[in-house]
Parts: sequence; C-alpha cells; structure tokens
Amino acid sequence: MYKEFAAKHKKLITFSGLFIVFYFIFFHNIGTYPLMDIDETRYVLMSKDMFHGKDFLTLYLNGEYFFEKPPLYFWIECISFKFFGFINEFSARFPAALCGMILSFLVYFSGKKIVNAKYGIVSSLILASSLEFTILSKYAILDIFLCTFVALSVFSYFMTLFVLEQNKKYFWWLFYIFSGLAVMAKGIPGFVIPFGTVFFVSLYTRTFKKIFKPLYLLPGIILFLLIILPWHIIMLKTHNTFYHEYIVKHHIQRFVNSKELGRKQPWFYFIMTLLWGLVPWTASIIATAAAKIKQSFNAVDNFSSIQNILKSVLKVPENNEEKFFAINLIAAIVTLVFFSSSSTKLITYILPIYPFCACLIGYIWTKYLTKDHNYNSKAIDISSYIFSGICLLCAFAALFMPVFLTPDIYKLIKPVQLFSIPVICLTQIPALILLYRKNRKAVFACYVTFIMLLSAFGTPIFYKLDYKFGQNDLMKFTNYAQNNNSPLYAINTGRRFSLNYYGNSNNVHYLADIDLNSLGKLNLPDNAVVLIKIKEYKKYQQQISKNFVVIDTGRKYILFKKKNR
Repeated sequence: MYKEFAAKHKKLITFSGLFIVFYFIFFHNIGTYPLMDIDETRYVLMSKDMFHGKDFLTLYLNGEYFFEKPPLYFWIECISFKFFGFINEFSARFPAALCGMILSFLVYFSGKKIVNAKYGIVSSLILASSLEFTILSKYAILDIFLCTFVALSVFSYFMTLFVLEQNKKYFWWLFYIFSGLAVMAKGIPGFVIPFGTVFFVSLYTRTFKKIFKPLYLLPGIILFLLIILPWHIIMLKTHNTFYHEYIVKHHIQRFVNSKELGRKQPWFYFIMTLLWGLVPWTASIIATAAAKIKQSFNAVDNFSSIQNILKSVLKVPENNEEKFFAINLIAAIVTLVFFSSSSTKLITYILPIYPFCACLIGYIWTKYLTKDHNYNSKAIDISSYIFSGICLLCAFAALFMPVFLTPDIYKLIKPVQLFSIPVICLTQIPALILLYRKNRKAVFACYVTFIMLLSAFGTPIFYKLDYKFGQNDLMKFTNYAQNNNSPLYAINTGRRFSLNYYGNSNNVHYLADIDLNSLGKLNLPDNAVVLIKIKEYKKYQQQISKNFVVIDTGRKYILFKKKNR
C-alpha cells in the first residue's frame, strides 16, 4: 500500500522531502542569534530606517546619504518587516533564507526539466549543502539577492536552448526581467554576468544570431530598462554626488582600483575561496578533474590527437545532460573571471557562481550514484575516504583542546567542541562504512546531513562564539548607554554598527584618528561614555585615568566615562 502511494505521489514526496531538508538548512534557528557586525547590522539598520522613514528612494546610513548600493535589497527587507509585523533577526534574515530555498528549487526544477529528476535532486542538494552558500543564505546581506536574480536570469536563458520554439520568447523576457532585478540588487555584476554568459554560450551553441531576434530583443530591452532606469534617473536628478559616489567610486573604481576601498586581493583569491566554499564536495571535484586530465594526457600521443580533443571540447553535445554541463561550465568561468578581474575582492562576491558549480558537481555525482559504467568512480571513492578521514581526524584532535588551549579560550570554544565532535562522528563514521559497502546514495545522504546539522543547529553556536571576541562587548555597552541615556563615543574603532542597531543610533558617535594622549581635552558631554579597544587603553591608561573612570571591561573593548568633579 505504501509503495503504491509512493509511486502515485512520487513528485509530491520528492518536493516535500526537499522542502524539509531546505527548511533545516536555510530557516531553522535563523532568529536565535544576533545580527553579525558589520555588514548585517549595517544593512538591516538601513532597512529599518527606510521602513520607519518611508523614504523608499534614497538610502541613508546613520543619517547620511548612502550611494554604494541600489535599493532592491532594502525594499525586500521592508516587505519582510511589513509581512511579519516586526523587525528582528528572523524577519531580517528571512528574505536571504528564502533566496537560498528558491535557488535550490530553481536548480532542482531546471535539472529535472533539462536532464532528469535524479540529476535535479542531486544538484539541488549539492547547492544547498555547499558550505559558503549555506552560510551566506542565512546572512542578511546583498550578495544572496544578487546570486538569486543572476541565477534566475541565466537559467531562464538556458531554458531557451531546450524548450519548444513557441515558448522561447517567454524565457527570453524572463531573462531580461531578472537581469534588471539583478542590477537593482547590486549594480554592474547583475548585468555583466548574465549578458556575458549569453554572449559566450550563444557562440558555443552557434545560436548567436537568435539573440537579436526582434521578438526576444525589443520587448526584453524595454522590460530591462523599465526596471533599472526610473530609480537611477531619479537619483541622478536629485543628488549631485550620486554620479561620482555610485557610478565612479563604487562601480568603476571598485573594479579597476581597490586602493581607496582597501580590499585588494590576488587574482586567485576566489579559487582559494571555492576550495573551502564547496565543502563537502571539494575533494570529489579535485579528484575527478585530476583523473580526467590524466586520462586526456594519456590519450594525447600526437598532434592529430590534440586536434581531436579540441574538436570534441568545442563540439556542442547532442544530449541534454552534457550540453547542460557545458553551458554551466561557461557560466561558472564567466563569473569567476569577472570577479577575479576586479581589483576589489571579498569572499561574499563569488556567491553567484554556486548554482552553476552545483550543476557541474551534480553531473559528476549523478553519474557516480547511478553507477554509470562509462564513468570513472574510483576518483570519488578515494576523495570521499580522504574527506571523511580528515573530518574524523579533526574530531579526534578536538578532543585534546584542553591540553593545547588556555582555560579561558577553551571555555569559550567548548560549546563548539561539544557540538561538532558528535556531528562529525554521527555522519562521517557511517559514511566510511557505507563507502566500504559501496552504498553510494547513503554516502551522499551522509554528506548532506552533515551540512544540514551544522547549518540548522550549529550556526547559532558558531555565531555566538564569534560574538564573544568583541561583538558581545558592543551590544552590552550600547545597552548601558541607552539605559543611562548617555551619548556613546566609539573612538578609533571604525564603524561598528552593532552599536547603532542594538542601541540608540542617534546617540552613537564615531571619532577616528584621535590621539588618546589628549583624550581628556576633547569637548565631550559630561554624561558621555567612551568606548575604545582594550589594547589601545593599555597603551594610554595612565593619561586616560586622569580624567576618566572605567565602567566595564569586555574581551576586546573597554567602556569608561568622565570622573565626577
């Protein structure tokens, strides 16, 4: 009876199963830990101010114009606040988590439509369980929104290569709509990645001329411009500094010169990021790629062989599975080259590559799980043994933390130790046993479960550990200032938006490049409280103590006020 029900409702059961997994990966516990300083608190604070101020065009940060980003993220945050009826960690992170789920289902349905259901399931689970994607899908910042609309745009274009002729126009129009929304999410990357992918994929598939078909192009351009032009025109007409700040500084200079922004990294920075960002699938990618390269070199014994290999690479595959793999590879390369060419680099920027990588890894693992006889599975077997072995070795090493760490540090890290060791053992020991027994589907399930447990139940533990090294001080001290109605002066700390978000934003003031020797000469209100780093306080303690008395000392920061006279 159960088998009959399962066979009859296979699609519903699959969807429900994926939904449950995605819920635990993306949504579970997202409201149980504070917003992370600096980016989460900054962007959510801006969204909060927009929501209360009802100015949905101009962005403000702490009362000042903010022209770094377009407004779509902040609009979506405001919708979330309105929908739930409150502003807190859950309503702030809900849109990001929803993006993670939408993208995972996008990969599932696209893979299912173009290749088959097994491929769609495997690829979507790989995306949802890729470490960096998992982390940033629970993080209230702009990059996950850019990733979502870029992927929706590019996958809409991919569908034009596989659907019937009469349906192509709808996917082309969706491509332009989502590209416009991607621009409104984070500017230039929302244009370059989708259109760059279309350019190179159309050359590869010999469909370049079809891009300019009036039925696709003209309505598409109109839709694209209707989305991006109104806000940009209003801003250009309203604010004289918008052009320089938004277009020149935060788009052109961010790409060609990071000196002013201070985020310069080497060209291979994002390759290194992907090595940890694609955990637990990294080892299988490296092993499979190495095996494939070795096989290709063994096949090359003369010039004609090289020509044949090049022809096979450039030839458009006839079957959908290999064709989908090829175009996702092109999209991934376009994304990687674009962000790697930029002078300014942060680990969050590369997020749009993950849906494409998931489809590439999904191809490898689907072959492996279905025991395709034409596919070399030994590489994944070996890499899986290595990955599970390394995880268990780390768990074993973690048992000896009390020996190598000071009591204070171990006390802080102990909750992570007590959580991580059981999770690793419960997922990686079975993975090794199942590998030995050739139960590949169960091994795959162990890896997905590993990330799911870390995400659903470990994220609050990991975040709270990070907070103990400074952010808890900020939240505690700003609460003190608020309760005592005291203006808070953060000196030489940089902007720490936990102070603004969790306190009274109007009473927080940042002072930079202050000589702490002359701190007593600053014209501060008598009831002001001052926050500086402890290491700075120790250098100038003698001078500071002449005019100020310590209120509280944290792990990284110290709070003091003027002495009573």
